[in-house]
Amino acid sequence: MSELKKIGLVYHPLNEKALAEAQALAEKLAARSIAYWLCSAWEPRDIRSKLHGTDLIITCGGDGTILRVAHVVAEHELPILGINLGRLGFMTEVDAGDIDKKLEAVLSREGWLEERSMLRADLHQVTGRRTPRRFHALNDVVMARGEIARIIHVSAEIDGHHFTTYRSDGVVAATATGSTGYSLAAGGPVLNPESAAFVLTPIMPHLTMRYPLVLPWETKLKLSINTVHQATLSIDGHISLALCDGDSIDIQTGDLKTRFLRLRPRGYYYRTLDKKLRG
Repeated sequence: MSELKKIGLVYHPLNEKALAEAQALAEKLAARSIAYWLCSAWEPRDIRSKLHGTDLIITCGGDGTILRVAHVVAEHELPILGINLGRLGFMTEVDAGDIDKKLEAVLSREGWLEERSMLRADLHQVTGRRTPRRFHALNDVVMARGEIARIIHVSAEIDGHHFTTYRSDGVVAATATGSTGYSLAAGGPVLNPESAAFVLTPIMPHLTMRYPLVLPWETKLKLSINTVHQATLSIDGHISLALCDGDSIDIQTGDLKTRFLRLRPRGYYYRTLDKKLRG
């Protein structure tokens, strides 16, 4: 890594420990005459306005905090170092109690960059705007039923060919990063986080295709919904939109990548996977 001149500190606004950790880091950076800025993860416009000249983003929170930040900084190719103040912390790199020791390594420009693929999702709605709405997801894109507990029908096309119609609570399209999240809970496989492949996993399927499917990075997936009730579209768990009958979404591996600063040796993922999944 090049010399770190400016660091962004982003924290989970509802976690008091996260804010305190960010403020403590700010004091340490100031003592070393390193420029910094401080911002809530829930203020994407504010974060975006501060990115010019920034070399590294340090998040204080958990995986959810990183997901919010990734949506803002991925296009700027800024690396993220996550401090875990949550539960699992699959994407975070440092536990809060170890940050003093690790910070010296960061400021000494140690470590390596890990790149993770993101999905590009274009939403087409039968009512409202004519042009599709584009989203990017580091974790997953979920098309699911709404508040009424009734199954929905989701038609899946792969590279322009009809694959199947799921009768289920919904469908998850997960990146390799997201393969340890909702997709895993629904029965999907775990992928190496640096893989560009993604997974299509049905949620509580009923008398229909029930097996998850791993798709290569160049695959173009289309999901179309058929329902008499309102359904939902979730992007990385924090963007939620209402869906109606006939709405569809085109999903494929996008050009954007999320970059993480790693201090642990390469291959760390396999050594920590079992520990993380066992809690």
